[in-house]
Amino acid sequence: MINVLFVCLGNICRSPMAEAVFRHLVERENISNKIKVDSGGTGGWHIDEVPHIGTRKVLDKQKISYSGMKARQVSKNDWNDFDYIIAMDDQNIKDLQKFNTQNEDVVVAKLMDFVDKPKEQEVPDPYYTGNFDYTYELVSEGCTNLLQYIREKHNI
Repeated sequence: MINVLFVCLGNICRSPMAEAVFRHLVERENISNKIKVDSGGTGGWHIDEVPHIGTRKVLDKQKISYSGMKARQVSKNDWNDFDYIIAMDDQNIKDLQKFNTQNEDVVVAKLMDFVDKPKEQEVPDPYYTGNFDYTYELVSEGCTNLLQYIREKHNI
């Protein structure tokens, strides 16, 4: 089982969007028995909250489920539980360092690192930009490429 964790600041906009999109792709390809998906935030302000209304609207428009998703904060245990920890921006990467247990087997990267010639190096936070559609566009491209990378690397 390959375990993937998406991370942003508060776990209500970008990372739950990525979790939902990635899970949708995994289910569509009938490989849910091989890849587990979750998301978390580096901060704890929104623990137990459902995804932001903007994220829910975009996912509803795309017919992608976010059922049962609630915000949680990243913990040190995540370095034991996940093979991939995928952040949305450079600040998330820096913030993740305080949780890292130095498990060198875990791949820590930004989502846009998996996109050739990305429009952005980071996924902008729609909590501040208000542009959930653009965030979805970037997340969707990143998740598609990440899944392809994982399938090739792990022969799935």
